[in-house]
Amino acid sequence: MNTNETLPAAMTLIVWTYAIYLLVSVALTVWVARTLHKNGRIFLVDSFGGNEPLADSVNHLLVVGFYLMNIGYVTLALKYGVEIANARQAIETFSTKIGLVLVVLGVMHFFNLFVFTQMRRRALLHKAPPPVPHAAQFRPVST
Repeated sequence: MNTNETLPAAMTLIVWTYAIYLLVSVALTVWVARTLHKNGRIFLVDSFGGNEPLADSVNHLLVVGFYLMNIGYVTLALKYGVEIANARQAIETFSTKIGLVLVVLGVMHFFNLFVFTQMRRRALLHKAPPPVPHAAQFRPVST
């Protein structure tokens, strides 16, 4: 078997695998970011006590950070993996890389939810009325 004949085929397979990986990963990142931006607004407005301009600003900044983190990860992960010599290895590499992208997207999503849930709890606690003393602490009024 002549290695010069298999090299172009292997390179073509690698290039196609990487191109599809980048396309799918960036498309997933954009879809998740848009979904979170659209559906997270109400949650953020509530977390910021009804301050809509602040919630919208934070929402936009979160999307920018989300894009930077995820697209940065996608491009860095492009370098790592096994040598792709056949179609099976191409599919396995592609699915592993896409799976990792999905895990990173999920972890970031749940981390953001955790942080903003904590913020919302604090905001609701500050809005709550003061606690009422327990009935045992009241002394009856004598007449």
